[in-house]
Amino acid sequence: MSAFDNARKFFEACEAPAGWEGCKEYVADGAPFTAQSEPLVDIHTVEAYCEWMAGFGKVTAPGATYELHTSSYDEATRNAVFFATYHAKHTGDGGPVPPTNKETNSHYVYVLTMNEDDKVERMTKVWNAPWAMKELGWI
Repeated sequence: MSAFDNARKFFEACEAPAGWEGCKEYVADGAPFTAQSEPLVDIHTVEAYCEWMAGFGKVTAPGATYELHTSSYDEATRNAVFFATYHAKHTGDGGPVPPTNKETNSHYVYVLTMNEDDKVERMTKVWNAPWAMKELGWI
């Protein structure tokens, strides 16, 4: 397996959402997570992000899907990049308000830095959270 193969498998598992159990084999121990997005401000590890995604995709917006537009890998920096659109409808518990039955189609980017063992050693998510939150009727 190459670093890009593992990055792709991680992306797919995270978006499935498979939670930490489905993602951990692709991630280095203690891998940090960063995002300049309000709902994710208190999430600091890839493990915690995977669990957040599982909660959102299984409880708050069950049946959420994504559309992958493009992906790439830079061997020099060992960075994998995935650009996608997340499609979700708030029909379940969770979120700052009761289910709104409103939908979001929100663009986002994952930047995954891979280590020498071809595992995710760091993750950054680029996401305009207020856009998604407004579409979901949360703000």
